[in-house]
Amino acid sequence: MIKSIKLIYSFRMSIMMEVVVAVGAVLVALIHFVFVLVLKPRSLRTKLHRQGIHGPSPHFYFGNIPQIKTLLLQQQQQQQSQDVSLSISHCWTSTLFPHIHKWTKQYGPMYLFSSGSIQWLMVADMEMVKEILLNTSLNLGKPSYLSKDMGPLLGQGILSSSGVIWAHQRKIIAPELYLDKVKAMVDQIVDSTNITLRTWETKIEERDGVDSEIKIDEDLRSLSADIIARVCFGSNYVEGKEIFTKLRDLQKLLSKIYVGIPGFRYLPNKNNRQIWRLEKEIDTNISKLVKQCPNEGHEQDLLQMILEGAKNHEGSDGLLSNSISQEKFIIDNCKNIFFAGHETTAITASWCLMLLATYQDWQDRARAEVLEVCGNGSPDASMLRSMKTLTMVIQETLRLYPPAAFVVRTAFEDINLKGIKVPKGLNIQIPIPVLQQDIKLWGPDAHKFNPERFANGVLGACKVPQAYMPFGIGARVCVGQHLAMIELKVVLSLILSKFRFSLSSSYCHSPAFRLVIEPGQGVVLKMTRI
Repeated sequence: MIKSIKLIYSFRMSIMMEVVVAVGAVLVALIHFVFVLVLKPRSLRTKLHRQGIHGPSPHFYFGNIPQIKTLLLQQQQQQQSQDVSLSISHCWTSTLFPHIHKWTKQYGPMYLFSSGSIQWLMVADMEMVKEILLNTSLNLGKPSYLSKDMGPLLGQGILSSSGVIWAHQRKIIAPELYLDKVKAMVDQIVDSTNITLRTWETKIEERDGVDSEIKIDEDLRSLSADIIARVCFGSNYVEGKEIFTKLRDLQKLLSKIYVGIPGFRYLPNKNNRQIWRLEKEIDTNISKLVKQCPNEGHEQDLLQMILEGAKNHEGSDGLLSNSISQEKFIIDNCKNIFFAGHETTAITASWCLMLLATYQDWQDRARAEVLEVCGNGSPDASMLRSMKTLTMVIQETLRLYPPAAFVVRTAFEDINLKGIKVPKGLNIQIPIPVLQQDIKLWGPDAHKFNPERFANGVLGACKVPQAYMPFGIGARVCVGQHLAMIELKVVLSLILSKFRFSLSSSYCHSPAFRLVIEPGQGVVLKMTRI
């Protein structure tokens, strides 16, 4: 009897302990929830309010996302009510980012807003922008949402990491993309480009030389993917095709989500399930590519440098090995280079050809220069330096249609910028296309295509040179900018030397923001062989 009573007592105590633990866990979760959604955001905003910086009132859970979506929907409805299919206006920032224009007018060039639980300081004040971009402190790095919400695409690679991890990654990757090494890649870029252009020539021949309409976007993506695979990973597009295709699908899915909404990325909805599946498949494919990497003694490429960097990624202080595993170090950086190395360059090439097709005088000028410099041959590294007109066209394209929409930073510690005390945990957003089309900085023709403004380089094109930032500025400047510029010059010069082209009547000018600024409905050209 006594034994039974003891068992019952023990059983009840066990249940009570489980209840206490469960209640405790719920309380801890509730406290964390209140801290993340209410206390921390309110504290950050209060610190900026005291310094005279304000913004729209946020929802406690969604932040200002509902207002952003409403403004965007209103703008889209207004666009649909107007017949703009045949017009090409380069003043598109108010269409894609109406909230920035509205709130900048309402609150000034610096204002606060929220994306879910993420608190942002929007900065369109050029002096403040310079202070942020030229800051070299590791206390100002990339926001955590890049490696969390955007983690399936970016992970903790060079595009999204900060501090010692980022410094180590840059030390490995940047030297492989210095100008001297990139110049040695020109012949490979020429070979890849000629393969694509032969398919265009075949299409035109099938129509007996008559103007052939070609939608160039996917061809340019395939071309750029082949180039990045060859010059950086020692493979070719056929081997890497599945990776590039899945990265593109992943990019489209991630562009549909609003970052910062607590718990949203864990929901097993259709979009998230597709994201998880693609992430797993991409990681598996990259792992297979890594295993195929030649043994030591073979001429080194970027992939082998990443492998060596992963082996030595512990660092002198041991912080790296605690933050990221060797396998993740390799996979994340390969994904970053695959994505950034081919997507942004392909998009810029599409925009360049669209602009040259629209402005035939610049197409003629650029072609005349290419034929003068290259004759009947293909360009080499020494010739590219002489292509001044083509360089100006590329620079103006990157000004009007930069691939990246924002420069983002986060404060890892309290930091003073231009007299503003930015508290730890606050994120900073700089709108690249808005600043690159600011009339105060670029003059009354800021919304027009005028490559001549770059005749004396970036320094002579703008009142404040730092307002031109398609590749970023300062310590976090894009490590692949030399490869991007040389690839664009080679691809465009070969196209100009072989084809004349104009815009198809079916082309609809509709810039879209899908993590990058791209032609929403693609670019269709009418092409004729020269």
